[in-house]
Amino acid sequence: MPVSSATAPVRPSRPARPDDPIKRVFDVVLATVLLVLTLPLMAAVAVAVAVGLGRPVLFRQCRIGLDDRPFELVKFRTMRAPHGTLTSDADRITPLGSWLRATSLDELPTLWNVVRGDMSLVGPRPLLPEYLGRYSPTQARRHEVRPGVTGLAQVRGRNGLDWDDKLALDVEYVTHRSFRLDVSILAATVRTVLRREGISAAGSATAPEFLGGRR
Repeated sequence: MPVSSATAPVRPSRPARPDDPIKRVFDVVLATVLLVLTLPLMAAVAVAVAVGLGRPVLFRQCRIGLDDRPFELVKFRTMRAPHGTLTSDADRITPLGSWLRATSLDELPTLWNVVRGDMSLVGPRPLLPEYLGRYSPTQARRHEVRPGVTGLAQVRGRNGLDWDDKLALDVEYVTHRSFRLDVSILAATVRTVLRREGISAAGSATAPEFLGGRR
């Protein structure tokens, strides 16, 4: 999953935080526990996806993580493969897929990305490689930390926010990150998921493409 050096900016060294090692240990322990506890649920979801959408059950896609490094994100599939008239997200997503997204059950396999070290439980959501050259210098700071399964933007509006607001919250998290903030975001994530808030952007089945930042 190479990323062109022309699109991946050179980034200065980022200052370490005293609780960064604690965060990593917390991520690995909690993600491992959650993987074990949710194995029966993931097995049931995998069967439902196999029956409703066919194989493969998992959706794999290159995303950008810490220091602009690419990795393979793993989630449950929620859409049909594009073919014929099924080209837009709205056409391809199924009722099962909509429910998996609304409940965030499609994200369960992402815990494996956390254990591997590609991601953290909390951080800016990992985005596509083609977005690298579209960030402003400030927005590019989102890659100074590992991307997260959830983050500040996800508990402040999720896909209901426009891109500039989401990326501003990503940078706010990077600037003020702490173990205490992570715990508060995880708690707020539970409330957001239960209330099924901000699942999709207005007029979109998921979220529109990021075309470039104004900030």
